Amino acid sequence: MPTTPITLPERMYLISWDPDRRRFTGSGERDLLLRAAALADLVLAGVLRDADGRAVVVPGARPPADPFLAEVFAQVAARERPRRWQTWVNHRSGRATRLVRDRLAQARWVAVEPRRLLGIIPADRVTARDPRAVRRLTDAAAATLRAPRVDTVPETDAAAAALAAAAGLRTVLSRKEARARKERISALGERIAPVPTALRKAVSGRHAAAAS
Repeated sequence: MPTTPITLPERMYLISWDPDRRRFTGSGERDLLLRAAALADLVLAGVLRDADGRAVVVPGARPPADPFLAEVFAQVAARERPRRWQTWVNHRSGRATRLVRDRLAQARWVAVEPRRLLGIIPADRVTARDPRAVRRLTDAAAATLRAPRVDTVPETDAAAAALAAAAGLRTVLSRKEARARKERISALGERIAPVPTALRKAVSGRHAAAAS
């Protein structure tokens, strides 16, 4: 059985599990999603805050115990001049997926099976050990879209839904639902603002770069 609690980045990795296709989806933007989730987690923990559109460390704040969150915290803290949130979403994002995945493997949320594509290219097959437990996390995020009042939604559920919408994570909500519930999604992201907007811009920037 998997162990808890889990961080917001770990949760975002898990809710990208597609039970029908039996694999994790959204790999093209996963690193950006996990970086944004780390920033959001630090905001919810009260150790990062927004200052004129830039991320700053709250005076007296200490780094969290989780290695990935601590790394992101240290990166923000090391800069004398605050940088915009989108910068931190993109910053060294290539490390994010493996760091989060390995922590989930240690906690037995996922299984990692080394393999080689075409018998040559190293690749890992990652699967959810307990799809039902993962599905409960996904359902909790999706349920925020139908809750009678936003202020009664647990902050981690609200953050997960807002980040999923910003990254276009269809395991939580479809494109149609995302378009229909823009105001609710915006309200869900208020507690971690402006991280969802920074994530959305980072994803759009990557798509634009790929298209060009």
